[in-house]
Amino acid sequence: MAQTTSDQPAVDEAATGAEPDEPSRRMLTRAAGRVRRTRRVVWLSLLVAAATVLTQWVIMTPPLYFDPYYVWLAARDWPDIPLTVWPFDEVPHQVTRIGLVLPARLVQEVLGDGQAAFFTVAALGGCAFFVGTYLVVRSLFGDVAGMASAAILLVHPFFTMTNPFGHEITWSTGLVLPDMPGAGLFTIGMAGLVVASRRTGRAQTRMLIAAGVFMGSAFLVREFLAFLFLPIPVYLALLRIPWRRNVTVGAPMLAILVVSLVHNQLVWGSPLAGLISAAEHGGQSRDYVTRGLAARSFLRAMHDWNDLGLVFTAALALTIAGWALTRDRRLALVLVWFFTLAVPLTLFSGVLDPNDISLRAWLQRYWFAVLPALLAGGFGSLILMFRMLPVTLGGLVSRPRLRTLVVPALAVALGGTYAVAAVRAVPDLPRDKAWSELRGYLAGHRDITLICADRRLAQTLTFYTRDVWGDPIWRGEIRDFPHYLPIPRNATEGPMLYTRWRGMESQIGGGWRPDPAQGWRLMWRSSDGILQLWNPPPRPPED
Repeated sequence: MAQTTSDQPAVDEAATGAEPDEPSRRMLTRAAGRVRRTRRVVWLSLLVAAATVLTQWVIMTPPLYFDPYYVWLAARDWPDIPLTVWPFDEVPHQVTRIGLVLPARLVQEVLGDGQAAFFTVAALGGCAFFVGTYLVVRSLFGDVAGMASAAILLVHPFFTMTNPFGHEITWSTGLVLPDMPGAGLFTIGMAGLVVASRRTGRAQTRMLIAAGVFMGSAFLVREFLAFLFLPIPVYLALLRIPWRRNVTVGAPMLAILVVSLVHNQLVWGSPLAGLISAAEHGGQSRDYVTRGLAARSFLRAMHDWNDLGLVFTAALALTIAGWALTRDRRLALVLVWFFTLAVPLTLFSGVLDPNDISLRAWLQRYWFAVLPALLAGGFGSLILMFRMLPVTLGGLVSRPRLRTLVVPALAVALGGTYAVAAVRAVPDLPRDKAWSELRGYLAGHRDITLICADRRLAQTLTFYTRDVWGDPIWRGEIRDFPHYLPIPRNATEGPMLYTRWRGMESQIGGGWRPDPAQGWRLMWRSSDGILQLWNPPPRPPED
C-alpha cells in the first residue's frame, strides 16, 4: 500500500476515514465553538427582545402628544411633508429624522396608522436599545454581564415611568422618539467593532461594514450621535484593529449620508435640510439655566429624577477606578465612548451660553447612548478587579470559593434588592386603560359630534377615535387649544375632555377644571378616574 504523503489534499483523509491532522482538528474545534457561541448569542438576543416587548406591553403607554405625534404625522404624510406648514414648521428637527420617519411609514403601510403600528415602531426601537446593550457588554465582558446590563435597564425607572397620566420621569419605552433607537443602533455598531477585533480577513471586513451601517443609521435617527463618530480611529486603535480599516467602517457611513442628502433634496428641496433643522433647534430654555447647572447636567439627569440613577454614576466611578488600577483597553474604550458624548452635551446645554440651549442634557434620554457603556465599564471593572485578588485571602477563603459561593450570593442579594426598588419606584401603572374605555364609549355614542380638549389630550385622542388598526370608529370634530392659555370661548361649545395631569406636565389653563357649580355636567369618566368628559353649561341666549 502506498504511503500517504504530506502534500496529499486533506480531502483524502476525510474520504478514507483517516483522522485529521492537528491543525485541521484545531480549526474544526474553533469553527464548532464559534457556531455554539453564535447560537447562544442569537437565542439570548431573542430573549432580550421578547422581554422588551413584554415590558412595553405591561407599561402600555398611550401614544403621546407633541414630538411622537409629529413624527407619526410626518410618517403618514411622507413624502409630502411641508416644513413651512404647522406643525412641521415648529418641529422640523423631528420630522427630518428619516431614520425614524421612514421605518414608521413602512410599519404604517403594513399595519395601518393606528395604535398597533405605533406600538410596533416603539417596540422595534426598544429592542434595538436593550439588545444592543446586551451585545456590546457581552462582546466586552461576557454573557452574564451582558444579560445583567440589559435586565438593569429594562426595569429601571428611566424606562418604566414614562406615562404622564401617572407619574413620569422620562419619555422612553413605548414611544416613537429618537433616543432609544438611535442609541441602540450606535451600540450595536460598537458591538460590531469589538467582535471585529477578534476576526481576521473577510470575517473582520464583514463585521466592520456591519458596524459602519449601524453607526451611520444611528445618525439618521439622532443627529448629535455624530459626536460619537469622531473617535472611531481611537476605538479601532484601542481594539488593535489596523488603521487602514477606518476606511472599511467609514465607507458604509458615507454611503448612508449620501442617501440621506439625496432624499432630502428630493423631498424638501435641500440636501442639508436635516442638518439645518438640527442646527437651528434650540434657543432660550423655559427652564432656569446657569453655567453651573449646565456643567452638572449628567449628575442632574441621573439624580434629580429618581434615586436609582445612582446605578449609572456608580458605574462611571467604578469604570474610572477600574481603568486606573488595570489600564485595561476595554475600560479605556468605555471611557472614550462616555466622555466623547458627555463633553459636547454639557457644553451645548448651557455652559457655552445659558441663553442659547441646543441640548437639554439635564434630561435622562439625552444620555441613553452612553448608558450601555457605563454598565459595561461597571461590570467590567468588577470582573477585572476580582481577578486581581490573590488566590487566597489571608488564608481564610480562596478565590475559587468566592467565585462559586460568595459572589453569586451577593449578586442575587443586590439584584433582588435593585429589582424590588425599581418596581416599587413605579407608584401605579395606568397603562392606556382609560383611553381604551374612551374608545369604547365613543364607538357607542356617535351622536357626539364635537369634543374639545387641550392640545396634548387632543393629539392622543386621535388614536382612540380609531381602532388599533387605524380604522375610524368616531368621526366627530376634535377642537383643541393650547394648554397654557385660558380656556377659549369656543372650547365650551361642546363636551370637554379633561384630566388632572399627574406627571410633570402643567395643568390645563393654569389649573382650570370643570365646576358643577358653574353648570358643568359629568358625562363620562374612566374607571380609574384618569379621563373625564364634561358637558359645558348651557350657553345664554344671544341678544
